[in-house]
Amino acid sequence: MNNTHTVRYLAFICMTLTGSAAFAQEPVSYRNEVMAVLSRAGCNQGICHGNFNGRGGFKLSLRGENLPFDHDAMLRGLLGRRANVQQPDASLVLQKATGQVAHEGGVRFAVGSDEYRILRNWIAQGAKFDSLKVPHLQGLTVTPTEQYIVHPKNEITVQVRATFSDGSTKDVSSLAVFESTNPKIDVSRDGHVRSTEPGETTIVVRYLDRQATSLLAFVPARPDFVFKKPAPHNYIDTNVDARLEKLRMNPSDLAGDADFVRRVYLDLIGLLPTPNDTRAFLADMRSDKRAKLIDLLLERSEFADTWAIKWADLLKVEEKQLDKTGVKVFHAWIRKSIVDNKPLNEFARELIASRGSTYTEPAANYYRALREPQIRSEAFAQVFLGIRMQCAKCHNHPFNQLTQNDYHQLAAFFPRVDYKVLDNKRKDKLDKHEFIGEQLVFMSDTGEVKHPVSGDVLKPRFLGGAVFKADAKDDRLIPLANWVADKQNPYFARTQANRIWYWVMGRGLVDPDDDFRESNPPVNGPLLDALTKDLAEHRFDLKHLIRTIMSSRTYQASSIPNVTNVDDEANYSHTIIRSLPAEALLDAISQITGVPASFDGYPAGTRAAQIPCLPSPSRRETPDNGVKFLRQFGKPERLLACSCERNDNTTLAQALQLMTGPLVQHALTEPDNRIGRLLKASKTNAEIMDDLFVAALCRSPNDRERSAILTRIEAAPNRRAALEDLLAALLNSKEFLLRK
Repeated sequence: MNNTHTVRYLAFICMTLTGSAAFAQEPVSYRNEVMAVLSRAGCNQGICHGNFNGRGGFKLSLRGENLPFDHDAMLRGLLGRRANVQQPDASLVLQKATGQVAHEGGVRFAVGSDEYRILRNWIAQGAKFDSLKVPHLQGLTVTPTEQYIVHPKNEITVQVRATFSDGSTKDVSSLAVFESTNPKIDVSRDGHVRSTEPGETTIVVRYLDRQATSLLAFVPARPDFVFKKPAPHNYIDTNVDARLEKLRMNPSDLAGDADFVRRVYLDLIGLLPTPNDTRAFLADMRSDKRAKLIDLLLERSEFADTWAIKWADLLKVEEKQLDKTGVKVFHAWIRKSIVDNKPLNEFARELIASRGSTYTEPAANYYRALREPQIRSEAFAQVFLGIRMQCAKCHNHPFNQLTQNDYHQLAAFFPRVDYKVLDNKRKDKLDKHEFIGEQLVFMSDTGEVKHPVSGDVLKPRFLGGAVFKADAKDDRLIPLANWVADKQNPYFARTQANRIWYWVMGRGLVDPDDDFRESNPPVNGPLLDALTKDLAEHRFDLKHLIRTIMSSRTYQASSIPNVTNVDDEANYSHTIIRSLPAEALLDAISQITGVPASFDGYPAGTRAAQIPCLPSPSRRETPDNGVKFLRQFGKPERLLACSCERNDNTTLAQALQLMTGPLVQHALTEPDNRIGRLLKASKTNAEIMDDLFVAALCRSPNDRERSAILTRIEAAPNRRAALEDLLAALLNSKEFLLRK
């Protein structure tokens, strides 16, 4: 007997032994059981039969979106051989999935398994489509929702129960799909989670069209661990410490004054403190000096420069579509909104409802860069709701509850945004995406979005809410803007609170900061809830939330880890070390050397943080050294409506810029730079060295550094050249290049 006959014989024996019990069971649900089996086996995924073109002549809808289509594909394809109701065991969906017949996708489940039994019984019962009486899935409950597993225990089983429309519940663990977000922590097909080392993961559980998550942390035993219970500065510390205690981590000590003053200057105004500012802060003995410094910097004009950059990145403030005048007025409007501390919900309301001349009504430039309804909808969702909608354009979202209808009904708010191009003097006549000239943004009386499959005209619907009811010619943007700005909006305050936390702390509680979904829960849900409530209750006051975050012990913690938190990357047990943004780095170099960078078209002394955007790339023009520097250090072109375009990866080109680049070399050798002025003032080598250290690193050199550097300078044949070498070394040091 060959192998094929053996497998078929075993299948026959298996079904003979279990057949009577199987047929005694209630009818198998096509929707609730068969479709779950196909999903669990991966049959309807994009890499298999859920592909746009199917696979091997067999096509299913992606992740079971279209039940009638899939039912027809199984019953009518190949003359009924896929689901053979006359001879169930001969059905190709069984034989291929179990390896009885050659299958490119390999064995998906075993003969006699739950998956095999469900499919076989359904086919034997006539492979029927569910009647209207079969209950629908309403929700999932995962157990545990959150668990801390302390060594030596290193495994746990996640269980799933489904709730249906008739009120019944059922354990569907054997039909659900389990995925771990941490590749070092494994989860089996049955939800058994095991870790060989400490770590955290989110187990994403999928059953049919619903998802739920289980947050698990495998914690080292640390039998002698004692939580320090540091005194919290505010609710942020209370929430962070509650999680750290469960993880058996102690937070790092507070950062020293030198680290704090450098950090808060860079974060708030994108500049380093002057040596005098640093020395004054270090000498200040008041207990509230940190709070007073935060308040002082929040009112500096440079705060608006630095924080306008963040919003300009999100709102696609770039020259190609807005032109230089549009960029100038839009950037100025954003900056003034920050100067005025305009409530964030009012800021959003004005953008979403904007219209008029892009030269005289600056907010209208928001739509000038978004030329299609779908692009407007995607940018709107990502910036204001924290949701990436792009996947749902063509199919139901694979990692969220978003459907294709959700996508297009949100887009239905935007098709009537129209443009009157008053003038277009574009340089490249072949580039239809370049605009140079004034435009009017206005609302047309007509324009609809149709479903790409059915062709039906879709009514606008607030995401997760009701259909917008209005007459045919009613304005659609004003109600949408009011919905976003409403204190009760379930998305806006949460998204902005998380985004501000990300901008200050370097990592969002939801990370990435604009990717809110069920399968990407916040690392500290109670903290995000508290930040969201605080922002909404304080009328969406940006400065209030920044002040609250920076006043926390969590923000003021040292970047130096302790033995318990050395491996922590996500729980804010110590400060995250990160690279300086391109603008802050260039301005710091200019500040320390005393030689401002120059930018074509801008007056002398203009800082990098004051440049509204990078100039549009041109084949005919060579960018100046300042623009080249900003590009190489990650300032984005702003082609995407997200922070993700800003690049902080270290490259060889960046190293060369700092060591031998023309901008830095000019700043080092300029006769009247900082070194030149100190030499003219007859400062000693020790005084010059101390000034350079405090200017660049906010600290004086230690004894070892002082001795080695002075010895080298005094032995050098050219004093000026030796001092330039010292300054170059400081500008290339990690301590200068990183914010810690």
